[in-house]
Amino acid sequence: MLIDSHCHLDAVEFDGDRLAVVERARGLGVGTIVVPAVERANFAAVASVCREFPGCRPAYGIHPMYAGRAQKADLDALRAKLAEASTVAVGEIGLDYFVAEPAVELQGYFLGEQLKLARDLNLPVLLHVRRAVDAVLAQLRRIVVPGGIAHAFNGSRQQADAFIGLGFKLGFGGAMTHPRATRLRALAMTLPIEAIVLETDAPDIPPEWLGRARNEPAELARIATVLAELRGISVDEIAEQTAHNTLAVLPRLAESAL
Repeated sequence: MLIDSHCHLDAVEFDGDRLAVVERARGLGVGTIVVPAVERANFAAVASVCREFPGCRPAYGIHPMYAGRAQKADLDALRAKLAEASTVAVGEIGLDYFVAEPAVELQGYFLGEQLKLARDLNLPVLLHVRRAVDAVLAQLRRIVVPGGIAHAFNGSRQQADAFIGLGFKLGFGGAMTHPRATRLRALAMTLPIEAIVLETDAPDIPPEWLGRARNEPAELARIATVLAELRGISVDEIAEQTAHNTLAVLPRLAESAL
């Protein structure tokens, strides 16, 4: 079984064919899909998708790029969603220093408050770390949470080892399939296999063969094949190990399958 550890299945890009998207993924062995929220306004959409499609499990959080329109009251709403038994993680949360807005101070405030929720509720986190890996690691050292996933990881080996030391897995997806992503592919080849989980981030981060076309969870099967080729092992081994890794870091996920 393959697990897509990060897929925005609630996105409007899937409104016209969501059932077909899920069926294609199921047909290619994707057994579970984690669907993270990005702001309070889409909590209900994430919950609805996960009710409609067995095997899809929700995470709830305030994404750093949405921090500019978040309110402190949203944290109370988030706490309520995190208390639901179906919730597998706090996410997508983190920092994004690629964008000029929202201000890094505001992003940092919401990240810190959400890490406190994860700590208090004993939940793992799904982290957005674009150009902000060291800043996110600094927050994690200050507010200790029960692990999680550094989504779309693209940092250094030293940074990867720091996440692993804090109990995190590293998410690899479409970016790894691009031949020019030499540093990322080197990490995919050499990191401990126990530290790697697979993801699509669909509809975003399409793999090399899609060009600019919409990404979807069915692409995880071919992404797994790329990782298998990079590491010189079978696709079955990749599927088994990465699924095991995902279930280990998101223990509530073990209760579901497509």
